[in-house]
Amino acid sequence: MNKRTSKLASQVGLSARLPEPIDPALAKHAEERAAITQNKIADAITRFAGSMTFVYIHILWFGAWIGFGVESYPYGLLTMIVSLEAIFLSTFVMISQNRADAKRQVIADEQWKTVQEEDRQNEELLHISNQILSLTEDVHSLAHGGRLPAGGPASPNGSKHGS
Repeated sequence: MNKRTSKLASQVGLSARLPEPIDPALAKHAEERAAITQNKIADAITRFAGSMTFVYIHILWFGAWIGFGVESYPYGLLTMIVSLEAIFLSTFVMISQNRADAKRQVIADEQWKTVQEEDRQNEELLHISNQILSLTEDVHSLAHGGRLPAGGPASPNGSKHGS
């Protein structure tokens, strides 16, 4: 679809595709979903049914049905057709909700992985901070008293300071 056609399509509500997801996990999820034909069909129908083009077509259809007198009032056939359409469209709404739930689950899983990695990094930083604190206390002890607690660091020649 060229730029002009794409712009016209988006103006009448026929956007060709949603923007590509930025999140790598969502991009992978979209690729996996697009690999299945029935998902492609459901996504296309949902995209079309959620557009203003769908509304305009129905306005024209209902207007023509009534205006050309396809059937007389109370429009039993039209009512039946619209009821069947509503049944199918409600199914596609549920499919769309399931798709949205799947995307939310992908995001939640990625956020959980991030939280676990941050927790691991925090534990590592806490361990390093404790090591720095211990070394700082040892240096302070050497500077002020000349003695280290038992088990303190060894001097370069292998003997313990303060023994």
